[in-house]
Amino acid sequence: MMPAIDLATRSSVVLGIGLVLAMALSRRSAAVRHCVLAAAIFAAVLVMPFTLAVPSWEIPLPHRAPATAVENAPPVTVHSARTAAVAFETRSRAVTRLSPAVVWTAGFLVTACLLLVGIARLLRIASGARRVRDARGLRIAADVAAGYGITRDLVLLESDASDLIATWGFVRPRVLLPASAGGWPEDRLRAVLSHELAHVRRGDWFVQIVAEIVRTILWFNPLIWIACARLRRESEQACDDAVLERGIPARAYASHLLDLARQCRPGFPRPSAVSMAQPSTLERRIAAMLNPHLNRRPLSGRAVAGIAAALLAVAIPTAALRAGQNGPATLSGSVYDPTGGVLPGVQLTLEDGQNKLPVVTDAAGRFQFPDVQPGRWLLDASLPGFRTLHQEFELRNSRDWDRAITLQVGDLRETITVSETRVAPPAQPSKPRAPQPVRVGGNIRVPTKQLDVHPVYPASMRAAGREGVVPIEAIIDRDGMVSSVRVLSAQVHPDFAIAAVDAVRQWRFTPTLLNGEPVEVVMTVSVAFKLSD
Repeated sequence: MMPAIDLATRSSVVLGIGLVLAMALSRRSAAVRHCVLAAAIFAAVLVMPFTLAVPSWEIPLPHRAPATAVENAPPVTVHSARTAAVAFETRSRAVTRLSPAVVWTAGFLVTACLLLVGIARLLRIASGARRVRDARGLRIAADVAAGYGITRDLVLLESDASDLIATWGFVRPRVLLPASAGGWPEDRLRAVLSHELAHVRRGDWFVQIVAEIVRTILWFNPLIWIACARLRRESEQACDDAVLERGIPARAYASHLLDLARQCRPGFPRPSAVSMAQPSTLERRIAAMLNPHLNRRPLSGRAVAGIAAALLAVAIPTAALRAGQNGPATLSGSVYDPTGGVLPGVQLTLEDGQNKLPVVTDAAGRFQFPDVQPGRWLLDASLPGFRTLHQEFELRNSRDWDRAITLQVGDLRETITVSETRVAPPAQPSKPRAPQPVRVGGNIRVPTKQLDVHPVYPASMRAAGREGVVPIEAIIDRDGMVSSVRVLSAQVHPDFAIAAVDAVRQWRFTPTLLNGEPVEVVMTVSVAFKLSD
């Protein structure tokens, strides 16, 4: 969840700047403040693609050394099988990684359900609505649309829902009025349509629905809730200003709004539509209507371009910002085996071409390299029975100083020499020698050979006086059977290769155990065919 937290933090920076800027523009018109808030929300959305596209810009930060364990704390007991303490630690880490995702998903589903329920209610009401046929209403709507310069097709609907006056849609906007609208006085109908079509001209529904979707994703961020509420409020006030700019008297408009608020008391939130009469913002809106000193200028194209440029100038550096490391710090981490158990006693070496720093993991599998400078480093980690790790990495960001290492099970290596005395041709093939025990090194639970079939010197090669070495790679499966055998060199005579492979394929081993569990292991065998005089 770290990328999601990082994205939320960057988005919060953009949203916070947008909210502060909107508050600073309190003397400007509501249309300008609405544009600032909308640009801030859109810029917050663009932070993620900008983070992937723009080059990183690192700011050095002082490093705080990681907290060390209490000296008197009891040591962690580690053995070949995972202990209860290690299992509990592993489960705790899994829960820690899982919990933020589960919490976010739960909040996302709840917020998305609220949005979908609002959309479903609006669609249900709209499906039962009827197109307005009243000539007076259509004439007023056409007159207001012409005054606003709206050329898109408008659909006027009326429904039996007396609590809903709303506008939605972008390509083909719809204005929903109550059935009682046909009996309204002409000045009230003109005021209502002037307000609703102002939403259409400004594209408020599209802006608001995008903001609601962003809020659904970033539901845990209080700034997006504040921004959405402020966005809706400034949208309503900007449309009120547009109505007053059309010459409708402020007192008459306020009286109409009060009467509509008494009739239109929504019983359920409707984030999917832009509603006119919201009682929660009514007092503020009426006070703004009756204030003759407020700035009611509509939004100009130059203002839109300036606000968009300003928010992009904030979003791009925010997306490029990275926390870098300044000066030396402690490189620490843990070493695990493939099953998740910690590995004590691992030899680690860190070098950069000039310095070479050796450490050994403690009983809990932890290691620490103090005072490690930023830059490129090479880390070697080795433990008998496991493959040696060679890892090159760069220390740049502060999170790079905390690392997790997993060592894989090592390869088994065995060398067999098949010797025979030289004889003059023709020669009879020699009898195979009795099986000989072969020692295998390592301090993990390595396989023990249960059945050893010794290779037979090919008669044709002995007669020709030829010698050879056959390198073979074999895989011992979890049951101790040799499941795969292949010759590693093309410079081997087929007779030698066949003899060596036939013998190795018949070997049987006890299962290889890692922490009490059988695993596959790779074995490298070198079969040398030699003749003695």
